Amino acid sequence: MPRNQQILLDNRPQGEATAANFKLVASDTPALQDGEVLVRHHYLSLDPYMRGRMNDSKSYAQPQPLGEVMQGGTAGEVVESHHPKYAVGDKVVGFGGWQEYSVVNATQPGALKKVDTTQVPLSAYLGAVGMPGVTAWYGLVKIIAPKAGDTVVVSAASGAVGSAFAALAKARGCRVVGIAGGVDKCRYAVEELHFDACLDYKEHTDTPAMAKALKEACPNGIDGYFENVGGWIMDAVMLRMNAFGRIALCGMIAGYDGAPLPMANPALILINRMKIEGFIVSEHMEVWPEALIELGTLVATGKLRPRESIAQGLAAAPEAFLGLLKGRNFGKQLVKLV
Repeated sequence: MPRNQQILLDNRPQGEATAANFKLVASDTPALQDGEVLVRHHYLSLDPYMRGRMNDSKSYAQPQPLGEVMQGGTAGEVVESHHPKYAVGDKVVGFGGWQEYSVVNATQPGALKKVDTTQVPLSAYLGAVGMPGVTAWYGLVKIIAPKAGDTVVVSAASGAVGSAFAALAKARGCRVVGIAGGVDKCRYAVEELHFDACLDYKEHTDTPAMAKALKEACPNGIDGYFENVGGWIMDAVMLRMNAFGRIALCGMIAGYDGAPLPMANPALILINRMKIEGFIVSEHMEVWPEALIELGTLVATGKLRPRESIAQGLAAAPEAFLGLLKGRNFGKQLVKLV
């Protein structure tokens, strides 16, 4: 059995997360039991939600245990199998964590899923055709529920969720406006992801400035908003929301280091009779098959061409993750292990 490098959560952050919170170790991979398969990870997914799990505080998921492998999505191939439904060479996605190999009990429902890489690249199953893509789908289809001609806005527009959101919303006849950090990300959003407009929060640096830019980009107001950030950007969007607007609240990365997130104009929720709904996509597994079919078709036909930021090697994962929290990634952040 191979030697396995792993990254553990060594200690909890005090405020901002740092590389010192993680520890790189190596261990022997245990021999397989009946029903188990050994997966060699090709890609490791890095996602903003992981920052919240590093804290020992009340949240929608249990905290990441100290001294254990950092949890996260993985894509790879079966290199040994003691399960009749999995063969050596099968490409699979799972929740193998920050390590080079994982031993998976394939008898457990949902522990491992075979994927077809003939038309969709393996890495895409951690992004556009995986959890981030389904997150975009659920927030758009089930919460915002737009009709053709609606204007919808998404923050973190050039990332894994934002790029999928744009393709899904354009397919439904919406005007789609993004918010992203930097000229290059905004250009990419418009030219490659087909956003109708994208606003740079590094140019429009406070609530009044962003609200003014949104007024120009959304002349008919905003009918739906997909929120990944929170804070002053959410305040700016709320100033431009139409009556009966819907906000799908997916993430609030502005508060992940413990900073408070006061809302400047909460009365707008009442004045505009807004619907604001937080959601966790793993609680809605019933929609995943429908969502993945649409997302896979968009990628296979070239209508969704998501960009990826790829760090090389397991040891690079902590710095890549910290960079993700600062918006240094361009598209879906992955770690390539093979």
